[in-house]
Amino acid sequence: MNVIQDFRNELLKRREVKILIEAESNPGFGEAQKKVKEKFGVGEEQIVMRNVKSKFGRKTFLLDAFIYDSAADKEKTEQKPKVKKEAGK
Repeated sequence: MNVIQDFRNELLKRREVKILIEAESNPGFGEAQKKVKEKFGVGEEQIVMRNVKSKFGRKTFLLDAFIYDSAADKEKTEQKPKVKKEAGK
């Protein structure tokens, strides 16, 4: 696991990291989040996975993640999912 970029964004109170990992298959967002948690020693509620990218035929994956200082900072910054309205009401 290699850290490619580690940028501190003071305005949004987060670290923006890019990590290169090796795996046999696509790690997916859940497993990628666990790897970031192990590497930086933070809770899962503070991590937002942005991308898991790879090139065809390679066993390396590029993870883009935001690591917030606290869960409250994450809630203030990240977009909330939209609530769907029920039809007929």
